Parts: sequence; structure tokens; C-alpha cells
Amino acid sequence: MERKQPARLADVARAAGVSVATASRVLNGSPHRVSDQLSERVREAARRLRYAPNVGAQVLARATSQTVALLLHDVTDPYFGQIAGGVLAEASRRGVRVLIADTGIDPDSEIQHLDSLRGYRPRAVIVAGSRTTDEAAEERLADHLADLLELGANVVSVGQPGLPGRVVRPGNREGAAALARHLVELGHHDFALVSGPEQLQVVRERRDGFISALPTDANVVHVASEFTRDGGYRAGRMLLDRPDLPTAVFVTGDVQATGLCTALREGGVRIPDEVSVAGFDDIPVVRDLTPSLTTVALPLHDMGVKALEAALEEGADYPDELSIEAELIERDSTAAPRK
Repeated sequence: MERKQPARLADVARAAGVSVATASRVLNGSPHRVSDQLSERVREAARRLRYAPNVGAQVLARATSQTVALLLHDVTDPYFGQIAGGVLAEASRRGVRVLIADTGIDPDSEIQHLDSLRGYRPRAVIVAGSRTTDEAAEERLADHLADLLELGANVVSVGQPGLPGRVVRPGNREGAAALARHLVELGHHDFALVSGPEQLQVVRERRDGFISALPTDANVVHVASEFTRDGGYRAGRMLLDRPDLPTAVFVTGDVQATGLCTALREGGVRIPDEVSVAGFDDIPVVRDLTPSLTTVALPLHDMGVKALEAALEEGADYPDELSIEAELIERDSTAAPRK
């Protein structure tokens, strides 16, 4: 059976009744504006003819592609999922493609993915995830990102500054401090601080911001756990094993907080009557917990949109650092301690 030849760009242009240049602008992500009516006509012709752009030819012609690489620590984590959603939404609006890689909390894994992406000659690379305290690994990652910059790709980090390129920086320290002040104003003096992996800079930012806003004579118990629901559950069991419970618990991530609340409920602890609990990130599920979780909100979807925008915008006048404000969201899981 003779194999049908794939449709060419000229075939799409002819079917849509436009020039090849116009069809290319619509399908290949050109910055030149094409009317919505013409764009839809070209895309409909491309769908009908099952046209697929030749990525290799685009790379050769431009020395770069219309692909943006997005490296995430954990694509199943709602924090990173919402950031990815923002990146994808803005990429769709701008007509660029996104390749997503799940790297875990490992700069060397990020490096391996960057090496595998080099052949795509990505237009930009977005690294979304807290930087670690492993200075040697971070330096290796920085060197690889610097190489991509030299090849013409833009680089954006979502998290802490320190890597080459631009950064979208969330207000972790400021948000945690606002939460601490809220709990102190309610009358709390005895706290537990449930943190994630110590090697993550985001954990230190949130921990240090919280501690900085407490009175110097406040009592604080530290419990470290994984940045997961099960890690939060284990932290809750550890608190239940202590002779005295704190009156308020700050969990450095909402996913952890969901597990911690489950552990406390199973232990017969009433929230917030006996222990107030607060988290950080404002992932959607915490609004539906019983009681709903007091937390610090970051506009995660918007952070993804801004990261993609920073990755594609050219010009020296575009800021190298975009600061994202955190917002305290008071819900039902925090209250004044019982006398």
C-alpha cells in the first residue's frame, strides 16, 4: 500500500486561500499579528490536511525552536501543577509548545534533562522549584543554564534567585511572617513548626520568616518531614506522641498540612479548639477541609503565566526579578487558644 505524503505548508496555505508566509505566521509562532478570522481558517485547513510542522526544519532556520522547556520538581504536587497550568495557558495564547520534565529535588536530574533538551534548541527554559543548599550541585546547574543562555535560549527560575537568567520570586519569607503575626495576635505562645526537607531553600525562607515574627520568648518545637501528605501525617503522629501539644502548628506546605490534620483528628484533637493549624500555598483542596485551612496564598497560576512571559519577552528593560506577593488567608482552622 502506497504511503500518503504528509501535507506541506504550501498545501495548507493553498487550502486556506492565504500566502505561505501567512500560513507560516499562524502555525509557526511568528510574532507578526494575523487576524483571528485568517488564523482560524489556516488552523482549520491544517487540521483537515493533518499538517504537522517540521520542528527540525524550524530549528535549522531559526537556530532555535518555538519550544519552551519546563522543569518541575514534582508534576503531581498541586503547587507545581498550578504553576504548570499557568505556563501552558500562556504558551497556548502565544502559540509556543511546552516540554515538561519531572526532576524531583535533584539539581543533577535537572542537568540531565537540560542535556537531553539541548538537541531541541529550546527558545527558553523555565526551572520551577526551590533551589537547594547543595552549592556544588547548584553551581553545576548554573553552568549548564549559562551555556543555554549563550546558545540564545532565555532562562527563568521560579523560586529563589541565584541561577543565571530571570527569576519569578514568591514572597515566602514575608508570607510566613504575616502568618506568625496572625497567630501571635490570636494569643498563641506555644508553637510547632513542621517543615519540609532542610536542603530546600524555600523551607528555610518560610521557617526563618515565621520565626522572625515571633516574640523572643515564644516556645517553638521543630518537626521535619517530607513535603508530602504522608510526611505531614507522620509529623502529626510525632506531635501526638509528645507529652504536651502546642496550641498552634505552622506547616510549611499545604499538602503536608492535609496529612497533619488527618493525624490530629485521628488522635482525637479538635481543630482549632485545641490546636490551631495553618499552612502555606493555598492549594484548592484546603478550602474544602473541615475546618477549612488558614494559609498563605501564592498566585501559583499567575506565577506560571509570568514565568512564561519572562521567558519570551526580549529587551534589557524587562526586569530580571519579578517579586510575587503572598497573602494571608484566614479561615476556620485557627482561633484563639483556650484559657
